[in-house]
Amino acid sequence: MALLEVIALSADDARAAQDGGADRLEMVADMAADGLTPDPHVVAEARRATTLPIRVMLRANAGFRTTGRELSRLLEAARRLRDCGADGFVLGFLDPFGQPDLGATGKLAAAAGPLPWTFHRAIDHAADPAAAWRALRAMHGGPDTVLTAGSPRGVDAGLDTLVRRAAEGPAAASLIMAGGGLRRRHIAPLAAAGVTAFHVGTAVRADGSWDNPVDPDLVAEWRALVSAASRQGA
Repeated sequence: MALLEVIALSADDARAAQDGGADRLEMVADMAADGLTPDPHVVAEARRATTLPIRVMLRANAGFRTTGRELSRLLEAARRLRDCGADGFVLGFLDPFGQPDLGATGKLAAAAGPLPWTFHRAIDHAADPAAAWRALRAMHGGPDTVLTAGSPRGVDAGLDTLVRRAAEGPAAASLIMAGGGLRRRHIAPLAAAGVTAFHVGTAVRADGSWDNPVDPDLVAEWRALVSAASRQGA
């Protein structure tokens, strides 16, 4: 069964995503900055509104680097968010050379443990994305999902990269969550390559705008599309 993850900004979004047939939520704040850590109260409200698993963003600035002081705040945020009902987290940092900062990432992942976590689209902005992909696959206690478009420009530009990574084998394919400008036309080739996890945000909002709430009817359309493509790709 393919997994459909929907970005939620509120409890209403969470409820609508569940009504439409989503499998999991990514909760964030401030999509103008591509998603930052939400307020714990918002996560608690979403937890009361849905039974879906909730993965919460741990990110304090619009970039992909962090500082010691910032990391300390995120460590505390992880504890509070877990208490509010987070089932997992979304995190990841790049070092000054543009490669995965495995030290900072590992420290935050360990503090969030034993909950699972996703390495977010920082991989698409790495200086050497292929090396970053290998490093994440080899990371001890690493992510169970890597959210990636295959390119900083989105899935349109990165589709071939995602297909090549999935071709490395079932373990690689199962690690990929395709997202970042994901469009309906991308689903069939990705599913055929073995990708089984898909991530949407503006695609399930009217007019593709973050100003509009999640639309359960659009979620249902994506649910049907993902399920059908996955059956054909199996």
